Amino acid sequence: MTESIVVQDVVKTFTLRYHRTFKQMTVAMLKGHDISDDFNALDGVSFKVQQGESIGLMGLNGSGKSTLLKLINGIMKPDSGSVLTRGRIAGLIATGAGFHPQLTGRENVYLNAAILGMTEAETRRKFDEIVDFADIGRHLDAPVGNYSSGMFARLGFSVAIHVDSDIFLADEVLAVGDKPFKKKCMEKMAEVRHSGRTLFYVSHAAGSVRKMCDRVIVLEQGRVGFDGDVDEGIRYLKYDSDKDSENPEDEETTEDDELGADV
Repeated sequence: MTESIVVQDVVKTFTLRYHRTFKQMTVAMLKGHDISDDFNALDGVSFKVQQGESIGLMGLNGSGKSTLLKLINGIMKPDSGSVLTRGRIAGLIATGAGFHPQLTGRENVYLNAAILGMTEAETRRKFDEIVDFADIGRHLDAPVGNYSSGMFARLGFSVAIHVDSDIFLADEVLAVGDKPFKKKCMEKMAEVRHSGRTLFYVSHAAGSVRKMCDRVIVLEQGRVGFDGDVDEGIRYLKYDSDKDSENPEDEETTEDDELGADV
């Protein structure tokens, strides 16, 4: 099979600053206090994804999931190691990413589609489908700066899912929006899965990961803690989170309980 994504020994480091103003930094330095610290959001991450695989990327908040997707998407570059991808990449990395707040929804459809690699002709051909899926009605011709987070999600996801891509990345797709829209998103991503495209899906929801994915990768503090069977990966993550919780919950997260990722 053809390899779609190859991540090899990837490290991504960020700097955490304890003080924001020049005065605060000066006082801290005079007192001998640290003014910043480096931490690895990703630390030696390696894995391969074959074309057509559906991967569920899971982990606690701050484990490095969103950072990893941004590296795969090319938004960021690793400090060391390599990230190789094959084909066109599309997806919703963050709600409203690539939107200009002063442009209308209609204008942002063309702008966002162009950022994702669609030609103007492709966008014109798919425009009605995109608008129908987003279902934002008369707000299409209003500036997106006035949109709610749910409307951002509708329009952003709709553009991304209609891009003819080889790899589809979905991070926090269902974090906002009503239940019917979430269901519509899941159905559309199921089409992506069965079309032979590679799906990389970030979620805390065990139910939706079981439905959408045939493999799970669990990140722990920037490292790969688990890579393999879906049910085993979900059990691994639940056991790991229960160890860190004084009051572990017995009930499994449903597919509507989508949570965000901090890093």
